[in-house]
Amino acid sequence: MKRKFDVNPMRSGVLLAPGGALWEDGASMQAAHPSDFPPPLHDPAFHAGDPFPAFRRLRAESPVHWHDTPGFWAVTRHEDVLAVSRDPATFCSSRGVLIADIGRQMLPRESVIFIDPPEHGKYRKLVQPVFSPGRLRALAVEIRETARRLLDEMLRRSEPGRPIDFVDEFSVHLPLLVIADMLGVPGEDRARFRIWSDGVIEAATQQTPENMQLSTELLGYFASVVAERRERPTDDVISALVHSRIDGEQLEEFDLLMFCLTLLVAGNETTRNLLSHGMLALATHPDERERLARDPSLIPGAIEEMLRWGSPIGSFMRTATRDTELRGMPIREGDRLLMLYASANRDEAVYGPDAEEFCTTRDAGGHVAFGYGEHFCLGAALARMEGRIAFEELLSRLEAVELAGPVERLRSISIRGIVHLPVALHEAGR
Repeated sequence: MKRKFDVNPMRSGVLLAPGGALWEDGASMQAAHPSDFPPPLHDPAFHAGDPFPAFRRLRAESPVHWHDTPGFWAVTRHEDVLAVSRDPATFCSSRGVLIADIGRQMLPRESVIFIDPPEHGKYRKLVQPVFSPGRLRALAVEIRETARRLLDEMLRRSEPGRPIDFVDEFSVHLPLLVIADMLGVPGEDRARFRIWSDGVIEAATQQTPENMQLSTELLGYFASVVAERRERPTDDVISALVHSRIDGEQLEEFDLLMFCLTLLVAGNETTRNLLSHGMLALATHPDERERLARDPSLIPGAIEEMLRWGSPIGSFMRTATRDTELRGMPIREGDRLLMLYASANRDEAVYGPDAEEFCTTRDAGGHVAFGYGEHFCLGAALARMEGRIAFEELLSRLEAVELAGPVERLRSISIRGIVHLPVALHEAGR
């Protein structure tokens, strides 16, 4: 019997990204709105433009700022984002982590990102072994082989003077193939898996009969894999989830499916946008690219700077569980607080007066690109490793990278994504 699944992204809590907006170029992007103050922080188009001048002013003039629509505190300084993140008893996740969650009825255990301690820790432990250092070392060889294959294919299609879309040719593929492998998706299903995944993410922008059908198919696929892993477990994440227990009980099917979707979106989107932001940074900062090419030992530190400068996850929300205050502002029980990671990652108090600049030799430690505290991204080490390997391979093969057209940004408050990144690639010795 064919099961019907609820794939409404406003209910599942795992689909984070709406739309797309156009930037004029990679170095100085045109804001989607006039530079009025205070800025429209609730508008995805604002975040798809250049929000950083407004963030800078908020940090200076109103670092904990009340935003009337739809009603939340904007938290813009690094120190304050850490304070909120490290106190889940006062600032909880279970009442919503997105602006879209304001005013809606939350379901119990929608996904792990909505669960508060101590229950949250029990769910994290289910998949921690999958991201252990030993497992990641074993994955490294396969990730490098995949990166080299994607690079070979991209360079074959990249003729001198003819731009290619780096997102579509490379950054969308590497993390998707890696997470598909970790979830146990066999090779023959992966072409369809990409279509399903894109449909699920697109459904967060605007639901259509087509993307809702794709979303239903993906959940149906995961349901069939879950059923198969119950009978014949393998060495993959879904098998680990199916046969794990919390307080002696196995996860219910809804929890399993939401876990699968959360891992898919989190494992795919963050790394994809790390790769895209990193390539944008190198295309618009040729001196920094040349520095990394001359000294590849700088690449791991450069990955941290790409994460800080690009902030693949732009924000998440928390809700006050009691009356309190933050930087002298009165926070009432039930108030929402939007932690603007992208702003915190360019806080001059932490990263100096040149915090807006991209610098591969900067000490970018302490950035909040993966969140902080209880909800720090489980896959952070995997994303870092994928980024390091990808740019080791790219920089060893490319003599130069040039921006070759408009950059299209994702219209999203939560995800700082790049939809299209046209670049001209110059292969060394070609």
